[in-house]
Amino acid sequence: QVQLVESGGGLVQAGGSLRLSCKASGRTFSMYGMAWFRQGSGKGREFVAGVSGNGNTYYSDSVKGRLTISRDNGKNTLYLQMNSLKPEDTAVYYCAADRNTRVAVPTRAIQYDYWGRGTQVTVSS
Repeated sequence: QVQLVESGGGLVQAGGSLRLSCKASGRTFSMYGMAWFRQGSGKGREFVAGVSGNGNTYYSDSVKGRLTISRDNGKNTLYLQMNSLKPEDTAVYYCAADRNTRVAVPTRAIQYDYWGRGTQVTVSS
């Protein structure tokens, strides 16, 4: 069982930056594929970015060039550096873990086994 705890959300003006963190429990963090999803008010859960166990990354087109995903396996922590934020980035951001070994980064929520409770990001215009 893996427990995920997100932090770092908050209120920021358009054009600003935030860094989200996701602390994972357990000894096998380095083996898991990890991802960030987000869910805006009245919307479905949307893939944002993912990183495989061997470090391959994949981004949704809407965040490419502005958001950067990274992981520190020594600290069991996943990060999301968010720059040039826009009001449409406003959402609850969730961290997710995939216990399967895959070649490509999965982008569907159903492919992830463990989820955090989320952290709110609000971008004002």
